[in-house]
Amino acid sequence: MKLVKTEEAVGHVLCHDMTQIIRGQFRGPRFRKGHVVTAEDIPVLLSMGKEHLYIWEMRSGMVHENDAAERLCALCRGANMDRSEASEGKIELTAACDGWFRVDSQRLLSVNSIPDIMIATRRGGTAVKKGDKLAGTRVIPLIIEEEKLRSAEQAVGDAPLLELLPYIKKTAAIVATGSEVKKGLIQDTFTPVVKDKLAAYGIETLAVAYSGDGVENVAGAIADMRKTGAELILCTGGMSVDPDDNTPGAIRQSGARIVTYGAPVLPGAMFLLGYYEDGTVVCGLPGCVMYAGATIFDLALPRVAAGVEMTRADFAAMGEGGLCLGCKLCHWPDCPFGR
Repeated sequence: MKLVKTEEAVGHVLCHDMTQIIRGQFRGPRFRKGHVVTAEDIPVLLSMGKEHLYIWEMRSGMVHENDAAERLCALCRGANMDRSEASEGKIELTAACDGWFRVDSQRLLSVNSIPDIMIATRRGGTAVKKGDKLAGTRVIPLIIEEEKLRSAEQAVGDAPLLELLPYIKKTAAIVATGSEVKKGLIQDTFTPVVKDKLAAYGIETLAVAYSGDGVENVAGAIADMRKTGAELILCTGGMSVDPDDNTPGAIRQSGARIVTYGAPVLPGAMFLLGYYEDGTVVCGLPGCVMYAGATIFDLALPRVAAGVEMTRADFAAMGEGGLCLGCKLCHWPDCPFGR
């Protein structure tokens, strides 16, 4: 840094905050560290008694923190994201809609491995709501070498580091299995829970079928529900390995391509997910979905709602973090489950 006359400081960067005091009106930082001095600032600075200023010398090949933040923001920002103005070298991104948030972890690591550059994000692979904070970008010093920013841009390439996929699945149908439910011997307490979980992602339940037991009956009910045009078919119950639990076999018989029957998640190990040729999604929901605070269904549903086609590898990766701790008071989703 160097000391210059205030009148000669236009275009230079302040090295420290400049406090202004106007009795009875104002007291606080009038100009922040990192502010680029403009011609309009000179009279104000002189009125504050600042005839000389300590400034950073902007040399060729150096970039101001606000300009650097703009470039980092451009590397991160995908569709459906709002951004703040650059302030003190920082820009924040927020969700412009509800959706499924994804981070390219490897490319993010590459950028954050470059000295004096940082991009902080919320955990990827999570559901977010409109207005939620997604990421913050900045460089550490007031000015940074152009070469470091170019390295970051080369590490990221053409695609943004962050994605926010809005929920696009809007309709569902439910097949409630079990003869005891169909005959009215017990009250159906499963379907209302599933309806509420669907509604949280803007999904309307078009119809409910009570199939009773047996592979043929359940498969027939699935076929009927597919005729409703629902984008998501959910079968409740009958998902264990007991001989009279026929739901997995019925889903196979209905023509679905099974991605997984079973997942390394507790509660919810007996979950099933599959797809039909027309893109309709089918899920077999184990009984824990009815009574547990959070299960495998809560982890899979936002991805399905966002149109993300899940793979066996997606479920295998859920093992780490896939153990619910069974807190007496459930804090889902503000807890480590599924993280």
